[in-house]
Amino acid sequence: MAWTVLLVSALFEAVWATALGRSNGFTELWPTVEDAVALVISMVGLGWAMKRIPIGTAYAVWTGLGAALTVACAMATGDEAVSAAKLVFLAMIIGAVVGLKLVPNESAGTPLPPAGEAPDRD
Repeated sequence: MAWTVLLVSALFEAVWATALGRSNGFTELWPTVEDAVALVISMVGLGWAMKRIPIGTAYAVWTGLGAALTVACAMATGDEAVSAAKLVFLAMIIGAVVGLKLVPNESAGTPLPPAGEAPDRD
């Protein structure tokens, strides 16, 4: 569940970053509202996920995936040029995110989940 929340939070990071660009320095009302709502959702989800996923991994996944999605969105809408090199580097970011999920967490200092809650296995 924590990984799902983290991935959704990364999606909302891309939403708020894109809306921030469209807000024209917070002078456009609806992009500013979209930015604020998506930012809150993204941060709340990130904070919740960080209680269950090591902070370094969670933050790297959130920023990496959010940045990759932001660039992909900009390329899809024509706001940014598409190139083979950009696609390769975006694939590398996504590969790194997948790698962080696949690497087992063997840290002795990893906090246990709250009482009555099963460890995150997704």
